Amino acid sequence: MAESATSSSLEGRAAIITGAGKGLGRAYALALAARGAQVIVNNRRHPGEQDSDTSAQQTVAAIRAAGGTAFANFEAADAEGAGGRMVQQAVDHFGRVDIVIANAAMSQASTFGKQSLDDFMRIFNVGFLGTLNLIHAAWPLLRAQRHGRVIATTSSAGRYGNHGLGAYAASKGAIEMLVRSLAAEGASAGVRVNAISPYGATQMTAGHLAPEVAACLTPEAVAPMVAWLSSDACTANGQVFVAGGGRFRRGFSVETDSVAGTDMAEVAQTLADMPGRPHPSSNHAFATLVEELRAGGQIP
Repeated sequence: MAESATSSSLEGRAAIITGAGKGLGRAYALALAARGAQVIVNNRRHPGEQDSDTSAQQTVAAIRAAGGTAFANFEAADAEGAGGRMVQQAVDHFGRVDIVIANAAMSQASTFGKQSLDDFMRIFNVGFLGTLNLIHAAWPLLRAQRHGRVIATTSSAGRYGNHGLGAYAASKGAIEMLVRSLAAEGASAGVRVNAISPYGATQMTAGHLAPEVAACLTPEAVAPMVAWLSSDACTANGQVFVAGGGRFRRGFSVETDSVAGTDMAEVAQTLADMPGRPHPSSNHAFATLVEELRAGGQIP
């Protein structure tokens, strides 16, 4: 993904990135810092770790070694008040918040019937509540300054589901719909809200990818899209961008045209054979249905 110097510059911008100690989040932090952003690097501290041993501090050290500015944060993203404390840390160090990248997540494969509700909610909360906490805390500042870039992390599992990943998929699906809703709310205030759906070889995917596939799907290959979404050059809003191996897609929801009928089995089969079309919003999807009802004479 080619970027001009102007489009990629993040000079003077302040970013918060969760889950940035390793993998995709680390790649995002390094990419933003290389483009001039000041970064709060969040990654939860594991039991027994000293500050200097944490992955967050190691990412900070790498940014500083390259001449950038960064500070570590050791909050668990889904902890009560964590989002507010991260935002306050950014304000204390940088005087502002411009970019929020909610990346922290966890996954633990288990079929729904074998998974306790506590385990389900633990996975769901790290992904969704961790994202919600941070965005909710930063939202008033971004709107007040009439500028902001919010990037949340979704997944193909959040759009299509996946066997044994119900909790993870539910969190990612919720994030995707939150992104689309906040994009509508933030647009008038200059806040752009988008989602990244990355394919990356990380600790979470270890053992699930063939070696040659893992070698291609580096976190660094996703980072240019995240850096662009963080920049003033990005005017996209409410979109989902899929990235992996240096290739990119746009993800969206579709619905078929409507059909009328009283035999539901026949209706279902007809719908199964019809192509879908994207809708930019729920209002648009509803409006097209009303148009079809009018055209069919059901609404005068």
